[in-house]
Amino acid sequence: MNLLKEILKEHSKAQTFKITTWVGNDPLRFNELINLFLEGSYRVTQRAGWPISNLVIRHPEFIKPHLRKVLGILSKPGIHDAVKRNITRLLQFITIPKKFQGAVVDICLEYLANPKEAIAVRVFSMTVLTNLAMENPALKNEIVPLIEDQLPFAIAGFRSRAKRTLKQLKS
Repeated sequence: MNLLKEILKEHSKAQTFKITTWVGNDPLRFNELINLFLEGSYRVTQRAGWPISNLVIRHPEFIKPHLRKVLGILSKPGIHDAVKRNITRLLQFITIPKKFQGAVVDICLEYLANPKEAIAVRVFSMTVLTNLAMENPALKNEIVPLIEDQLPFAIAGFRSRAKRTLKQLKS
């Protein structure tokens, strides 16, 4: 398969499934996909994000060697919501190494606190922060008030995740 050609062909659930199936459980094919994500044009990065996040859910170990570069993308100004959404989505399903936890906390707190951020990015960030707070309980003191402040004005998707998250953080 010419992966770049397939990524550029269309952006759809069917195409994402095709790419995800092709990569399967092959880390070398995943490396090819992640390299396109990291080094490709704006359009390639945007379209490669969805299959990457789906693959990381099944194979969290695939992202480990690339985590520094992937997190570096989140630090760039003006990245597309789809890229933020897929990176924060995949972060929910991995154990974040200690050396990256500070950066991830900073990024996710910024996303969660920003009411102009896409809802999916905010709720995925909420889950990433909650997962990290299970390892570092002091983080709960930052997350809980941030979520509670937003709850009265939140839309249904945010409210639903927030209620479950607050229950988990307060137990």
